[in-house]
Amino acid sequence: MQLLGIGSRIKHPEFGKGVVTNVTSKHYWVTFIEKGLETIELDTEFEVIEALEDDVDTISFSEVEQSLITILRKWSDTSSVTPIADKWRGGSLVLQPSDNNLSNKEIPIDTFFHKIVMVRDRIRVMEQKINASNNLDDQEKVDLQQYITRIYGSLTTFNVLFKNQSDHFVGDKSK
Repeated sequence: MQLLGIGSRIKHPEFGKGVVTNVTSKHYWVTFIEKGLETIELDTEFEVIEALEDDVDTISFSEVEQSLITILRKWSDTSSVTPIADKWRGGSLVLQPSDNNLSNKEIPIDTFFHKIVMVRDRIRVMEQKINASNNLDDQEKVDLQQYITRIYGSLTTFNVLFKNQSDHFVGDKSK
């Protein structure tokens, strides 16, 4: 039995056409056009459409998945799931005016947090578009990047809301 390498194309009697995205000692991980990712045993009967050897510089499905996530984050305007710190979940933000004749404004903190995350993600997209721009020279990109860094620094107050430190706003660390 020939061991197929990552990138080999097969036709499975049940799952249809697919591409081998990872190989373990017992299974092929195959992404099928109609059925998505399935693991099948190495000795399963299927038709080989195109066999590739398992070269040293092949990558696993998880590496492909991580690369795809990175690309989507870089070029997409959608935000990833960013969890709020547990102590704030379900809480509320109360804005109290100094004039006692005016009423308080209460906002669910989850709604406020979602808005903060959207601001952060849109700043990131703007930063990426600036860095990828062919219309700006290097000095203009550096100048705009410094403004963005200051914006992040202005938003560090909201880091207390984030569950994961990796999601925090980070300003200029040299100060």
